[in-house]
Amino acid sequence: MTFTSFIRNEADSIWRKSFDHPFIRGIADGSLPLSRFKYYVMQDSYYLSHFARVQSLAAAKAVDPETTNRLAIHAQSSYEAEMALHREFSGRLGITSKDKEQFKPAPTAYAYTSHLYRAAYNGYTGDAIAALLPCYWLYYEIGEKLQGYAPTEPIYRDWIQAYGGDEFKELTFEQIHRLDRIAEQSTVAQREQMLEHFMISSRYELNFWEMAYTSEKWTDLKESQNIVDTSEKHG
Repeated sequence: MTFTSFIRNEADSIWRKSFDHPFIRGIADGSLPLSRFKYYVMQDSYYLSHFARVQSLAAAKAVDPETTNRLAIHAQSSYEAEMALHREFSGRLGITSKDKEQFKPAPTAYAYTSHLYRAAYNGYTGDAIAALLPCYWLYYEIGEKLQGYAPTEPIYRDWIQAYGGDEFKELTFEQIHRLDRIAEQSTVAQREQMLEHFMISSRYELNFWEMAYTSEKWTDLKESQNIVDTSEKHG
């Protein structure tokens, strides 16, 4: 079993909750209110801007030029391609300049990006990639699972197509294979740390759907059975 197959298996119960989350089900059948998707798009734009920075940090810590080059390309393509998608969604959702000026990251979005920075700054390239990988891989699997759905809302069809396409698949599996190569040259302790980063990010991905579905605010955090406690130990 490859390292990434192992960590994917470890996170499976969490990922299944993401697949079955009402936010994802609402995209699939078109029942998700656009107000909640608008909230998601604004929070995800914030997240992606930091995601690209963490990719750049991973590139800077790489020990070989090829990895540095590819991670830098990923940082650029993530920012350009996904932010372009979000700009299009913003226009279609009526997100105004005032909305952007008044934007505040939700607790989950802030915490998730903080986790990514911590993994990148305190660890090495493998730590950063392990923390980033669930965002690639989970979205790819969701895109694949939703390919047979045709929601009446066009923006949901476009979202499904974006993450179920060949280009996103290629980027995802490039990162999967890269982490496997790094893991082969890592110590047991380093692999355990990469697993921990992967598990925490997987939990934050689940929390991100819940954040968007409830339009989470700093002043009204509530417990929910759909939220996985990020302090839980993996296993």
